[in-house]
Amino acid sequence: MYKRMLVPLDGSEISEAVFNYTGNITRGLKGIESVTLLHVYNSEERGAVPMHRAYIEHAAEVIRNKAPRPQGAGIGSAGVKVRGELAMGRPADEIARFVEENRIDLIMMGTHGRSGVNRWAMGSVAYKVVRGVGVPVWLVRQGISADVLEDRLPGKKILVPLDGSSEGELVLPYVESLAEQWENGEVEIILMQTCEPPAISSDYPTDMPVSWEEHVEIETAKCKVTAGPYLSRLEKRLHEAGFKASRHVPAGKPSEEIIRYEEKNQVSLIAMMTHGRSGISRWVYGSIAEEVMLGAHVPVLLAKPRAYGKE
Repeated sequence: MYKRMLVPLDGSEISEAVFNYTGNITRGLKGIESVTLLHVYNSEERGAVPMHRAYIEHAAEVIRNKAPRPQGAGIGSAGVKVRGELAMGRPADEIARFVEENRIDLIMMGTHGRSGVNRWAMGSVAYKVVRGVGVPVWLVRQGISADVLEDRLPGKKILVPLDGSSEGELVLPYVESLAEQWENGEVEIILMQTCEPPAISSDYPTDMPVSWEEHVEIETAKCKVTAGPYLSRLEKRLHEAGFKASRHVPAGKPSEEIIRYEEKNQVSLIAMMTHGRSGISRWVYGSIAEEVMLGAHVPVLLAKPRAYGKE
């Protein structure tokens, strides 16, 4: 269960979206005990500490007004505890330190919009946090629709892309915790494994018994035969645990199929591991998770295998 949420804020325009989304999600997730807003400044900004303090305290007040409280109680009454904190140093380092020292179990943070691969993959704070912390990171990209930010889609759907590996399956406990805590309607978990056609080969032998097109069809069919029972097993496990679940096996480029599905099916969240069959280079650095993060129209929850089980 998620109890302690950290929301790093950098003072940028994305903060407003994160304010609204954090408040609405906090109200929708039962069991949340505290939300800490953290603003990190550098040593050259020591003289502006009062301004930073005013900023983070205002942000805390915004979330505090949205956080659930006992019926009829006023602001400041017992309920979700919301506070603002300041730290000086490098943002990713200070975020990781705060997570460790305060037993945070979920981070929610904004990422800037479609600003290209370099911002996400080549040293941004969000990228460093995903790699450096031991808890899941709920990333909210700039430009997400108001329906998603206000948590008012007609149903709660969590899309879970998988790659067929046991490591990839480790995202499921995180998803199950969210499904249990997310109120205001039943949550459906959609399991997806994409069958990616083999890359076009310029040296495919001309004397092969099947053409290249037929070869692609055969390989795709083999993938679907394997993916079907695999996802069926996981779907059955979720059903037995009391969750609503379904499965989907498209053919195509994974990131494109993930984005296509969430666009057409009003998905609330995409949840995936940062390590899968091909390791971190495929799932985060320069590939699937990055492409999904830059192209998706909904937030993305990224987790590392070693994160689950942290108290």
